[in-house]
Amino acid sequence: MAICTVYTTQLNPTCSSISTPSKPQHLGFHQNQVVFYKKTSNYKRSKSAARPSYLITCAAAGGDSQTVVIGLAADSGCGKSTFMRRLTSVFGGAAEPPKGGNPDSNTLISDTTTVICLDDYHSLDRTGRKEKGVTALDPRANDFDLMYDQVKALKDGVAVDKPIYNHVTGLLDPPELIKPPKILVIEGLHPMYDSRVRDLLDFSIYLDISNEVKFAWKIQRDMAERGHSLESIKASIEARKPDFDAYIDPQKQYADAVIEVLPTQLIPDDNEGKVLRVKLIMKEGVEFFSPVYLFDEGSTISWIPCGRKLTCSYPGIKFTYGPDSYYGHEVSVLEMDGQFDRLDELIYVESHLSNISTKFYGEVTQQMLKHSDFPGSNNGTGLFQTIVGLKIRDLYEQITTSKTQTPAQATKA
Repeated sequence: MAICTVYTTQLNPTCSSISTPSKPQHLGFHQNQVVFYKKTSNYKRSKSAARPSYLITCAAAGGDSQTVVIGLAADSGCGKSTFMRRLTSVFGGAAEPPKGGNPDSNTLISDTTTVICLDDYHSLDRTGRKEKGVTALDPRANDFDLMYDQVKALKDGVAVDKPIYNHVTGLLDPPELIKPPKILVIEGLHPMYDSRVRDLLDFSIYLDISNEVKFAWKIQRDMAERGHSLESIKASIEARKPDFDAYIDPQKQYADAVIEVLPTQLIPDDNEGKVLRVKLIMKEGVEFFSPVYLFDEGSTISWIPCGRKLTCSYPGIKFTYGPDSYYGHEVSVLEMDGQFDRLDELIYVESHLSNISTKFYGEVTQQMLKHSDFPGSNNGTGLFQTIVGLKIRDLYEQITTSKTQTPAQATKA
């Protein structure tokens, strides 16, 4: 039996393309995939009205056609792009913009994954936001209906014409065609803000960067890569803070995993922010996800690994692990404070971690060495981003396996 979805669409009489589907109804058919239009002869419309049509798509139940959707939330300048590069690397294949498309596209496509930047669902361009006095963080500057419709369509195996927000010009560019991938990552400011979109996610991550660290990172990115002045960066941060507190930060309560980046506690009164303390907060009871642990699952551990097997210059490295509560949820928390001197020695730390979903001994270390030039590769941000990437790969494999087994078990029954 195939799972079929019927979408009511609007067909513009002057255009032959299919608009974004909405209002799905699920039916059972044996077709592999069917697309057709139905026109009614007694339908009365004005000259400007669009004609209602229907799009039916069918995919074999239990197959690998349904896209697994991952959500990554964070404020601007908090390491989402680096995390995406680490994640796509775990699945193999270079992640690149759509070939032959808009050179300013925010989308990254590899053999397995497609990464969509949710800035593309801004309903107001830069000038429009300025005229209305809203920031990009304000829900009023974003089209959540379109975001939901298109993520839902991609999850169900239907290609969409996704808009493009041009970060260079601040304008809304013509849309680009996005085909359903095996894994869709939606990253940006609001992947967990709208409950409809949130319910589509198979796994969610929130990057929680402290104000001190965020400021240092944003200066590095916006001054070095985007040519912004220090004054404009400070003004941008201050202008965004109320909306960040109201609309972005509350999303972390819904995340299955949170990577929290804080100033170090190893250096008293540290103001430089070069050494970081990073927490990996993992929600218990998430389907297809088992939290990582250090030494003994469920215990409370404090470990300073510096010694003969791990080179540690001042101020050293400290790991902690244990159970905790986070927004009313039971969680396991793994923390690293400090930074590595030699990434090849990371294998010693890796050997003491369990449930890291590697396919072979030393895979975490291999991935870290492979991207040693990425920001955070010498501290917990790179380590935990890599581990979460491996966990997402394992989650994807478990989901696809369960889809394959379910119809086979039903047939036997």
